[in-house]
Amino acid sequence: MTARDPLLAPLDVAALRRDFPVLGLKVNGKPLVFLDNAASSQMPQPVIDRWNLYRKAQHANIHRAVHYLSETATAEYEKARHKVQAFINAAEPRECLFTSGTTDGINLVAQGYGRKFFGAGDEIILTTLEHHSNIVPWQMVAEEKGAKIRVVPVNDRGELLVDEYRKLFNANTKFVALTHVSNALGTITPVREMITIAHEHGVPVLVDGAQAAPHLKVDVQALDCDFYAFSGHKLCGPTGIGVLYGKAALLEKMQPYKGGGDMILSVTFEKTTYAPIPAKFEAGTPPIGEAITLGAAIDYLSGIGIERIAAHETDLLDYATDRFNRMPGVRLIGTAEKKAAVLSFAVEGVHPHDVGSLLNDDGVAIRTGHHCAQPVMQRFKVPATCRASFAFYNTTAEVDALVESLGRVQKLFA
Repeated sequence: MTARDPLLAPLDVAALRRDFPVLGLKVNGKPLVFLDNAASSQMPQPVIDRWNLYRKAQHANIHRAVHYLSETATAEYEKARHKVQAFINAAEPRECLFTSGTTDGINLVAQGYGRKFFGAGDEIILTTLEHHSNIVPWQMVAEEKGAKIRVVPVNDRGELLVDEYRKLFNANTKFVALTHVSNALGTITPVREMITIAHEHGVPVLVDGAQAAPHLKVDVQALDCDFYAFSGHKLCGPTGIGVLYGKAALLEKMQPYKGGGDMILSVTFEKTTYAPIPAKFEAGTPPIGEAITLGAAIDYLSGIGIERIAAHETDLLDYATDRFNRMPGVRLIGTAEKKAAVLSFAVEGVHPHDVGSLLNDDGVAIRTGHHCAQPVMQRFKVPATCRASFAFYNTTAEVDALVESLGRVQKLFA
């Protein structure tokens, strides 16, 4: 199990739950037990209030006008960028680009860096644990450029084989893209070690942090990653907003992914001169309200403390793992020593979709399917899994409700 810091003060989960209106919902007459946080977390009232304030009293386009609303919205948008910088410890706010989400950020790098610097015979290293969003963009660029994908394998616990990763590097290796936390299994990967190995070969690294940023303290300078992408909607924020961190020197070398307004210094029909970063990569009207609201979500989580959040979720994971290990006919898939709060499992004799549907009858919300990680399913020889994923507002009583509902599923199919 992932180690928990015993010195951290425990969360007042009951008080925190009161911040989330949706947690009072009844589903099929039962209290909602929301355990699909890896797909999208819920939004607390202070963040909802910030969203509403922008819509009611601050809405305008930014960077384009000198009137009150535009100047207010511009200031709040850029304030949110500074909050992101502090949250991930980027060296400068200009290294933090607003995107529509993790997928958009990865595509930005694949198109803006890959299309410019990859060529025939070059190699890109991915891992077996990747979400499709960190596979398909690289395949698209590789196909266009004649490059090749190499893949880091995992062991039966769902842990990356770092020694095998080392062997993949050669003179043709040009890029590494890897997840920080597996969305399908919860495995926390040794990103710092893997980044160091890549840099020994002069190879830049992109980290998919969609599942890490809400649950772990992220310090991009300590990691020394070249790019780091994450989404707002997994971070108690809204959909349609995300962040791509990139080292300034690399961002300045890249070509823009999208062209349009606000990403230029000058335009003629003969030539366009691009604006400096971050504007160079934020073409058109950005998701202004979403970015400002993401800033509020960062404030909310930072006020609780990411380390305290991680400790509570570790306790939940340990409790749930122990309960699942006592259930005959239930197999955990992904048992890495270092895990985030994700349990992927299979129920003997019951298809995952049937499990999910029957749990819903009891108000228990989990995810079933391949989790946009089909190579993981292929590695473990299953078509799909059930996935319960926890957040800081979940409780051991909700784990008990999940286990009891699974027991009823097993009795029904017995």
